[in-house]
Formats: sequence, structure tokens, C-alpha cells
Amino acid sequence: MTESFHEFFYRSTLADGEGPATVSSILTHARGANARAGISGLLIFDGLNFLQHLEGPPEPLHALMARIAADPRHGRLRMIHAGPLAARRCQRYEMGFAEPAESDDLDELRGLEGEAGLQRFLALRPGFDLQG
Repeated sequence: MTESFHEFFYRSTLADGEGPATVSSILTHARGANARAGISGLLIFDGLNFLQHLEGPPEPLHALMARIAADPRHGRLRMIHAGPLAARRCQRYEMGFAEPAESDDLDELRGLEGEAGLQRFLALRPGFDLQG
């Protein structure tokens, strides 16, 4: 039987009153929890804004998105793309992480929606210095 996957790509903003240590806390928890749930992905953070691509089995992935949407450490969450996925795009990471040197990369993604936003993100991904 072939395993089915789903993917979400969203952006959000670090909530007022939260500091950079929040991101470390999110990553520490996410890496273990995602590995157990079969979820992989990449989190990009520029000091204020998050871009995150998540992929995995539909049920745990939808549950994770519900927790992220309810998490008070995030604000202004906006889904850019959601849909079925034929095969994982991010096989090496339970939760890869990058802080872009140039905020221009994230700025250009702000106005993009749907498949165009996802494809632009995927094109930029090789240029990020990933930590896993």
C-alpha cells in the first residue's frame, strides 16, 4: 500500500512579547514530535516572520496545523498552499531550520499565494543555510 502525504506552506509572525528564544523552544519540541508523527519540513525565520513548509501523513499533519494555528506564539497565520503530495520534498529533516541572511527572500514571498508561492519557496530553498 502506498503511503499518502499532504503538505502545508504557511507564513506567520512572531507574537508580540515573544523573543528569539521562542524559536529555539519551538524547534526543540517540533523535532521530536514531528519525527514520531512522520512529519518533515522546513522552518524559515527572519527575526519576526516565519515561513514553514510541512509534509507528512494527512491526519497527524492536520492535527499539527491545528496546534500551530492555536499557538499564541504565532500571529497573523496565513496559509499559502495546502494540498496532497506525491512524495516528500524534505526527506532529511524532521524540522530543518534556516535564518536567511537577506530578508528580501522572504519579502518576495509575501504576496504570493497557492502553487506559485510554494514553487517560489522551493526555488529559494537551496540558497538557505539549513540547520537540521
